[in-house]
Amino acid sequence: MSVSGIRKQFHKASQLFNERLIGAEGTKLDEDFLTMEKKVAVIQRLVLELMSRTSDYLQPNPAYRAKMSMLATLSRMGGQEKSGGYPQPEGMLGDCMVHYSKQLGPSSAFGGALSEVGVALKQMSCFREGLDICVKQNFIDPLHCLHDNELREIGYHLRKLEGRRLDLDYRIRRRRREEQDEAERRRKREEEDTVAWEKFTTSKDLAERSMFTLLQNDVQQITQLSSLIGSFLEFHRHSLQILAELQCRLQTRLTAASNQPRRHFQSKRAQSITEPTTKNPVYEELSIKTHTSPEENEVTFDQPCCRALYSFQSHTERELGFKEGDIIILTNRIDSNWYEGMLGGQSGYLPVSYVDVLVPLPLQ
Repeated sequence: MSVSGIRKQFHKASQLFNERLIGAEGTKLDEDFLTMEKKVAVIQRLVLELMSRTSDYLQPNPAYRAKMSMLATLSRMGGQEKSGGYPQPEGMLGDCMVHYSKQLGPSSAFGGALSEVGVALKQMSCFREGLDICVKQNFIDPLHCLHDNELREIGYHLRKLEGRRLDLDYRIRRRRREEQDEAERRRKREEEDTVAWEKFTTSKDLAERSMFTLLQNDVQQITQLSSLIGSFLEFHRHSLQILAELQCRLQTRLTAASNQPRRHFQSKRAQSITEPTTKNPVYEELSIKTHTSPEENEVTFDQPCCRALYSFQSHTERELGFKEGDIIILTNRIDSNWYEGMLGGQSGYLPVSYVDVLVPLPLQ
């Protein structure tokens, strides 16, 4: 910093000291300017709290948020890709249900119901991730832009204005103290005062104009709030549709399960005593279902593919529908829950839990 710059900073500090401790009066700003300055300060606090509380609403687990922040920092330091997204509670519950429905087997009515509920919850998780992305793009990112650009620029102008006000007040105070100095020094001082006043008025005009523009921009901010509520509404509409369809399917399964004849347990030992030559039909059924022919084990494939364990009905244009036993060619791994594949000339997404991989995709 130059000598003149150091001298100017000393003058500002001297003026601030006189105002704070001695009680010297500085230049008073008009009431409209002070009112706008207070409102801008309120908007700045509002933006920070809105971003924080919106993130808390979308990602309510603080431990996961801290973990994701740490992993993102480490990924940036190592020049790696971004870490995985926030684990949605619907998806975690759905994965649990699908996992145990597989263990119960397709012959269990409760297992089948668990599988359908799990798939529905995983679909809700996908929509919830879409909600996160939509809110981030249409609400949080504009708030970040507002905080990092307009509010920062206003803060810069206000700080500059305060510095130039102190410089102006110091010069005024010094001029009053040196009124008896020679004419040449008075003329030079008046020129400096004029330049300081022009800079002060320029900064005040810039700060006032930027604050006025911000306070008149209610339409954009209300539009962002409307986008937030629209995203919530779209999420709950999809959730209502999924849950309504799920309720109908569960009612159908409940009716079918209630109409089945009740079977009574019979000890295998007692059965072998009373009917030694009769085979247990339950074990026969299990042995038939678990039998695999040698020809099936000898099938080989020259590209990544999988076999469908269950039938899957596509709900969107991006998903691929298939039937149990279909052989699907795998083209890509989307994430931990979805593959991308081809069947009969059609391409789309298929759930990982519905298929058995015969030839895995090459490591990327």
